Amino acid sequence: MKHPLIRAALAAAVLSTFAAPAAADMSVEERLKAMEARMNALETENQSLKGQLKTTEQKVAATSEQVEKTSHHGSTGTSSWAEKTRIGGYGELHYNNLEGKGGAKDKDELDFHRFVLFLGHTFNERTRFFSELEVEHSIAGEGKKGEIELEQAYIEYDFTPNHRGKAGLFLLPVGIMNETHEPPAFYGVERNSVEKDIIPATWWAGGAAVSGQLGDSFSYDLAVHEGLSTTAANNYKPRDGRQKTSEARAKNLATTARLKWTGVPGIELGGSIQHQTDITQGLDPTAGSANLYELHGIYNKGAFGLKALFAQWDLDGSGPAAIGADKQNGWYVEPSYKLSEQWGVFARYGLWDNKAGDNVGSKKKQIDTGVSFKPHPDVVLKADYQKQNNDDGKNQNGFNLGVGYQF
Repeated sequence: MKHPLIRAALAAAVLSTFAAPAAADMSVEERLKAMEARMNALETENQSLKGQLKTTEQKVAATSEQVEKTSHHGSTGTSSWAEKTRIGGYGELHYNNLEGKGGAKDKDELDFHRFVLFLGHTFNERTRFFSELEVEHSIAGEGKKGEIELEQAYIEYDFTPNHRGKAGLFLLPVGIMNETHEPPAFYGVERNSVEKDIIPATWWAGGAAVSGQLGDSFSYDLAVHEGLSTTAANNYKPRDGRQKTSEARAKNLATTARLKWTGVPGIELGGSIQHQTDITQGLDPTAGSANLYELHGIYNKGAFGLKALFAQWDLDGSGPAAIGADKQNGWYVEPSYKLSEQWGVFARYGLWDNKAGDNVGSKKKQIDTGVSFKPHPDVVLKADYQKQNNDDGKNQNGFNLGVGYQF
């Protein structure tokens, strides 16, 4: 069908031809010839109008397409990019007031211990990115006490709805706290010592991993990653051997496997095993392979909660055995009770020993009791009292205050 403007022009041409005054003394034949000439002229104009109309329609379509692109992907709109990108983070401020005994130092200190930012992006329904950047102790730089650390940066891909893989920098699947350590997620101002000195949280590494669900109750993780690099210079302590993927020695990789059971609501039972054939990365011929074994349980029923964990390292070689570091272990138990949605109380007993392989008294023991108040589920105010009874007599007793958040 012709455009309305073109139809109107044709109708006007016909009417004007037949409505010409009689004084023109034109015969019917002459009038028909005149009308034919005008119709030819109008047809030419019609074709021109059609071309202009098509060009206009193309421009409108192109403009609409560009607007659509800009609104979803452009630098000013970015709605689609923003929908697929997430930011978050957590932080915690601590005040420690501890009295040292038996040679231990007093501690009266205020410290913004951690400031962490998360950044994640979903590329498509199966591929995503996640990262975690942390500033410790507020200020980092030469001569400063703080550090800037990249704790996570990995790509994750879903093989199936129940199985996935990732590669990059990630937290290792071991213990209770290593992967979940945001302040509102645990009781106490400071992280428990067993999962700091034995596990040792926070523990991340570069490598690759697979994980997933095995039925409705079991989940698994298997990771191959950089290993520890610890020697006699630091008494073969696992915590001092973390390489943090900073030009990490990769001569000897480690393997970590975990299995968790959550078949009953409110209960989690899990265990991890790690193996490394040379915990010194070839730097110490008197040491060799190392194995970590960890078991934990979490129970929550109503207002009552209970956590328990045991972890042990077995180190081969005459070097670790000579100082008792061939066995390093620890455990803790932590009951808690929610007085309300906002208030909670807890107690924890922990024992750990980084030189458990000899008969020399080197155990460290600590009791913590405290309270938490959450004005919002993602914001927490904490207070606790700690009392130590270490075999070497060097104890720090006193109270800690903290505020933390996550978003």
